[in-house]
Amino acid sequence: MADRLYIFDTTLRDGEQVPGCQLNTVEKIEVAQALELLGVDVIEAGFPVSSPGDFQSVIEISKAVSMPTICALTRAVEKDIEVAADALRYAKRGRIHTGIGVSAEHIRYKFNSTPEEIIERAIKAVKYAKRFVEDVEFYAEDAGRADNEYLARVVEAVIAAGATVVNIPDTTGYCLPSEYGAKIKYLFENVSGIQNAIIATHCHNDLGMATANSIAGVMNGARQVECTINGIGERAGNTSLEEVVMILKCHKELDIETNINTQRIIKSSRLVSNLMNMPIQPNKAIVGRNAFAHSSGIHQDGVLKNRDSYEIMNPVDVGLDNNAIVLTARSGRAALKNRFEQMGIVLENGDLDSVYEKFLKLADTNKNIQDEDLLKLTGDITDARASRKIKLRYLQVLSGSVVPCSMVRLEIGGVEFTATATGNGPIDASINAIRTIIKDQITIQEFLIQAMTRGSDDLGRVHMQLEFNGTSVHGFAVNTDIITASIEAYIDGVNKALTQKQ
Repeated sequence: MADRLYIFDTTLRDGEQVPGCQLNTVEKIEVAQALELLGVDVIEAGFPVSSPGDFQSVIEISKAVSMPTICALTRAVEKDIEVAADALRYAKRGRIHTGIGVSAEHIRYKFNSTPEEIIERAIKAVKYAKRFVEDVEFYAEDAGRADNEYLARVVEAVIAAGATVVNIPDTTGYCLPSEYGAKIKYLFENVSGIQNAIIATHCHNDLGMATANSIAGVMNGARQVECTINGIGERAGNTSLEEVVMILKCHKELDIETNINTQRIIKSSRLVSNLMNMPIQPNKAIVGRNAFAHSSGIHQDGVLKNRDSYEIMNPVDVGLDNNAIVLTARSGRAALKNRFEQMGIVLENGDLDSVYEKFLKLADTNKNIQDEDLLKLTGDITDARASRKIKLRYLQVLSGSVVPCSMVRLEIGGVEFTATATGNGPIDASINAIRTIIKDQITIQEFLIQAMTRGSDDLGRVHMQLEFNGTSVHGFAVNTDIITASIEAYIDGVNKALTQKQ
């Protein structure tokens, strides 16, 4: 039977410490509910004594979710612990997370103390927290740089005092994976009573090793990983939840399982990214836009023949519909032929060779190859836009201090239709008006705006990924007016979706 790894999510505490990414209570509840659906075991909801907002958020999150343990952070200070206990009063399963620095740097410069006094304060904090909750976690701050022998003494003391979980943070992201793994191994070999507590990892990414260190800790006995969605957090961030989970899913030989519903990873990732206004880098492992995209011709050919050639994960497992074959100057004939087949055009070998030569010339000058560009290469159409079913004829939006309102006029099959709608903003209002006309609920999965030139009058390119009848289509548009570009991109995608419907 596989070992169980507990996932401790600190997106709402450590993750929210990123400058400019603070959430209000309503937003925190939305994230907490998403984390519950994702299947995390523990949600660190905040640091209650730090502000009234954090205190209230812990209360409301405790009310809003029922399955995960709700954790509140404190220092090894009685007042902190009392406030945390008060904030957790509605939690079905509450945990107080208290601790103190244990490295020589922290003991000497941060606390102006001695190693023995630090152990006494740690024991006192754990015992005091046990008065309020049964589940007490102790964090040995800066354990990554602490002397292993002294760290073992601290861990043994807090477990004897009643700690149910002991967190071994690499607070500065300094450790090498081999070093951090050896530290966890040392604790298991030298701490009496360690079997009475769960050992946790909490690794930062200052040197890009947070996930590697966490996995090294797990391989040496740790059974709780503290992490965040998208790896967000102070400085360079924290261990990425999605990376840890998918590493264990891919490496079955480790025989360690989590409770995470991996098919909700992408949805959770995008929610956090949107609410915190933190775009995900395209090449971010697991959740980046390019994580399952292939542009190299050799890779594309291999993936089209057998997904396992270049993919160790199925995109569906993390909540994506499929991988993406991105056409560039490096793409081969197999990828080009596959894209034409998706559009319903079958090219024989002779035709494929001719079209491929034209494609390479186009790809050398055009970074973004659209379906219309490909159709022109075959001579099937002279102007893709002219043959579209739906055309935008008129757009007027009203926004600002009033309720956003939009009037849209579309031409469909030579007949014009007009509709007016409101929304959360001018783009939402315009799309609502379009939906009123076309009578189809085509939903937006991804919405990306990119500047193509510089200046206040620059060209903006909009890419939308739409979902229709369980399949995805992509819409593109370029305009100096970003609202118009957004609506044209949506209409571009709608036309493609309706073509598939036929």
